Amino acid sequence: MMSIKRLLAVSLTVLLSSHSIAAPQELDRVAVIVNDGVILQSDIDASLKSVRMGAAQKGQALPDEEVLKDQVLDKLILDTLQAQEAERIGVRINDQRLDEAISTIARNNDQTLLELQQSVADQGLSYAEYREQIRDEVAASEARNALVRRRISILPAEVENLSKLLSEETNKSVEYRIGHIQLRFNSSQSKEEVEAQAQEIKQMLDDDEDFSKLALTYSKGPKALEGGDWGWLRKEEMPTIFADQITTQGKSAIIGPFRSGAGFHILKIKDVKGLETVAVTEVNARHILIKTSVILSDEGAKQQLENYIRQINSGEATFADLAQQFSADPGSASRDGELGYQTPDLYVPEFKHQVETLPIGLISDPFKTVHGWHIVEVLDRREVDRTDSALSNRAYRILFNRKFNEEVSTWLQELRASAYVEFIETDEELDVVN
Repeated sequence: MMSIKRLLAVSLTVLLSSHSIAAPQELDRVAVIVNDGVILQSDIDASLKSVRMGAAQKGQALPDEEVLKDQVLDKLILDTLQAQEAERIGVRINDQRLDEAISTIARNNDQTLLELQQSVADQGLSYAEYREQIRDEVAASEARNALVRRRISILPAEVENLSKLLSEETNKSVEYRIGHIQLRFNSSQSKEEVEAQAQEIKQMLDDDEDFSKLALTYSKGPKALEGGDWGWLRKEEMPTIFADQITTQGKSAIIGPFRSGAGFHILKIKDVKGLETVAVTEVNARHILIKTSVILSDEGAKQQLENYIRQINSGEATFADLAQQFSADPGSASRDGELGYQTPDLYVPEFKHQVETLPIGLISDPFKTVHGWHIVEVLDRREVDRTDSALSNRAYRILFNRKFNEEVSTWLQELRASAYVEFIETDEELDVVN
């Protein structure tokens, strides 16, 4: 099936050919084919413009135009592949979720919604276009989270061992602002050549070259277009390869190069700041999960859950009985649908939103996640501070975050390696080649 962008490109071609009297004028063109989708030249131009404007606002130096274009193309290809994965597994972002995401962006930028809309207009985008960009990004993020989550295995013994270590520490930890440059192993360079390049970059940093510019120029890490900036992280939130390297170094320290299975890395501690108190809200909820299939559509699953709500409200059945009989989550079904006390961050976004906002004792309307259709009831909420349960949950989150950040990089590399990607050359580019 031809994707929307491919249809758009074909339509543009037809439009241009129909105006034979006027001088030829290209409105847009396909620049890259990615599996059954495309990246248009307008996508590349918009991304380049956005990166330049962001760099100008931050006073950040940029690399040469060709290097910058390569970085932008690399990101657009990965974004397209993730959007395709989101479509494949049926991730859909409704307007309510989209509004929440945009409100969060505005808050993080210390802007009102009107100020955000104005800044979008200043970048030459309509607000409608911006909303759809954010919708795509949120969908891709949820698909990535769901697919990578399946690859992560955390043993009870790992959680127990880390909980013991955490119990010996204070509930405060130092935060680091980390810069990262990654050079990947590839077929065109030997590992020795990659290491030699890493050493050259380290020397440039020792000579006070700008870290952000070097990251934009050379890094193939996940934050390359942000100048390698990972933002503020506690050690337990960092990928393990970062945390293992940071010991007693202070602000402005350069660490590396050091090697991982994917390549060589250089870190810079851009800043360090104090201590943070940990407080946790736990929610005890229960749910019923219905999964769609060839014979059960989304509408059918929704109607089935609406019928369960009616039965519970009328007293014909209890939530516990229906969960035991019909829930497709065997782990919770055997416990009357109960999930136990958990921090909401452990759940996928739609489920997290429900357990955070539902009043205690009320049953939600049916809603969809990547796992299927749910109804959920919040049984209780509690505030915990350094209890055994809180420590176990915190240990699990630490382990999950470390493994997730490591696994995302591997997943993206696999996704890119298995994709069909074709760069479409223009006549001008072919003339240069020939």
